[in-house]
Amino acid sequence: MNNVPGHAVEVRGLRVRRGSTEVFRGLDFDIPRGQITGLMGPSGSGKTTLMRAIVGVQKVAGGTVAVLGSPAGTAAQRRRVAYDTQAASVYGDLTIEQNLRYFARVIGAPRSDVRRVIEKVGLEGQAKQTVDSLSGGQESRVSLAVAMLGAPELIVLDEPTVGLDPVLRAELWDMFRGISETGATILVSSHVMDEALRCDRLILLRAGRIIADTTPQGLIADTGETDPDAAFLALIERDATGAAEHPPSTRREAREEPGG
Repeated sequence: MNNVPGHAVEVRGLRVRRGSTEVFRGLDFDIPRGQITGLMGPSGSGKTTLMRAIVGVQKVAGGTVAVLGSPAGTAAQRRRVAYDTQAASVYGDLTIEQNLRYFARVIGAPRSDVRRVIEKVGLEGQAKQTVDSLSGGQESRVSLAVAMLGAPELIVLDEPTVGLDPVLRAELWDMFRGISETGATILVSSHVMDEALRCDRLILLRAGRIIADTTPQGLIADTGETDPDAAFLALIERDATGAAEHPPSTRREAREEPGG
């Protein structure tokens, strides 16, 4: 595990609203450099909205988000931060190589990066195939390859393993670890709790609030559970008990958002 000094992301007092719904009401947390941080939580907990705020494409109502030492979304970060969304981020009628050449031009990455990232994700044999002809796992690798163009310092991945079988998920996580070991910081969201054990650090969200900012070892030790699903359920029960004891008017929280 890398121990690069400082934080890749610093969030203070983050507030986000969607219409009359307050998604976040004052989030505070840091993401260490050179590590894999897992953003875990059920659907609707706010994971996607938080990632969008970090890459600078989400309108915020208050607070600050600093990424690699600058405000989120600044022009200087375009080559330093990569964002792989849940929706397909590649063109199905183009080959893997054509997709990567296009995105390399968009971000100003060197042409040599195309071959490098294709090899990194293990798709040399499929480089001339269209994305539509690939399996779901291979398509996920293409999206990851796009995110790796230009050697970004922070890679934000929104549920990249959703819908994949356990073998393919394990292969992708091995790739994430390999990328992290080069010094990059990875923020990856998931609602599959067994993936929490593959992270260096964990941020667990529920209904727009952080209910734990810990490590996999800390999660297990804090709850006394060996199964990550059981550990998360224990945290939810603890959080619910706290909510009953402290009404919303006295707590910093947010209502659950649709999606994310």
